[in-house]
Amino acid sequence: MKRRQFITLLGGAAFAWPLAARAQSPQKIPTIGFLGANNPALQSTWTGAFVQRLRELGWIEGRNVAIEYRWAEGRDQRAADLAAELVQRKVDVILVNGTPQVLAAKHATSIIPIVFVGAGDPVGSGIVVSLARPGGNVTGVSQQQTDTATKRLELLREVVPGLRRLAVLADVSSPNAVLELGEVEGTAAALGLEIVALKVRQAADIAPAVETIKGRVEGLYVAGAPLLTTNRVRIHTLALAARLPTIHNFRELVEAGGLMSYGPNFPDLFRRAADLIDKVLRGAKPADLPVEQPTRFDLVINLTTANALGLTIPEAFLSRADEVIE
Repeated sequence: MKRRQFITLLGGAAFAWPLAARAQSPQKIPTIGFLGANNPALQSTWTGAFVQRLRELGWIEGRNVAIEYRWAEGRDQRAADLAAELVQRKVDVILVNGTPQVLAAKHATSIIPIVFVGAGDPVGSGIVVSLARPGGNVTGVSQQQTDTATKRLELLREVVPGLRRLAVLADVSSPNAVLELGEVEGTAAALGLEIVALKVRQAADIAPAVETIKGRVEGLYVAGAPLLTTNRVRIHTLALAARLPTIHNFRELVEAGGLMSYGPNFPDLFRRAADLIDKVLRGAKPADLPVEQPTRFDLVINLTTANALGLTIPEAFLSRADEVIE
């Protein structure tokens, strides 16, 4: 080899080495900001389903994706600060659970993509313009909270003979719960039921509210909201003391002692949210991803609670349940 050719090759190799070194150096991995409405223990099954689905899609936490967790712990007033933290961390996408948390994240950023899971009424709450064309930087998986309120009311009537007066416990600081309360009141009027609205805003309001209905109603409808989900054991204890059968949105409240629940399967919703996160991380824009709706709804019954209340659940009704807790 001629001397000039050798020098040229050597110089080219020297130039290539830094490039190769840079290519092999650790790159910043994308970060998902995870804003949960409740606490890690309550949402462990939901979070586990989300992380597992990410793995199936090739995103392994700690290897090629990072997740920054924040928990509102049932206190919606914390949502704004937690959302602002995630924006300051410059995460690549925000996964949000709970309507107040979605609204807080939307207020905090119009640039970072937001994927919500379990928003009760995305259009009615002002989260998106429409399900088909969400617009802006937000999309997700809805919960259809108001759409299934009538079904919950009908189920409670089936297992509570002579139901005439019904109390509805609702956190009126939650947009979802307010919409759900309105839906229950409208349906109850058509069914000839009298409604007693128990409007709360904080955990300290729950016990006094339930105390006012002892001996006055035959059932308690618990509208879906993080505050009430977080305080599920307290609600069950109060309802059982007042001998009130309860109906809920979420399985977790029945696990804690509520009579029954009817609503979407939340692990499934979180898995589908992971699908949307995957698309966003690969370049899709939330505005181009239609809001998805639940396809799996679960009826869960707690027979231990039914027995404690002296209720006999018909076999035909039990056969329709997706899960019976004994």
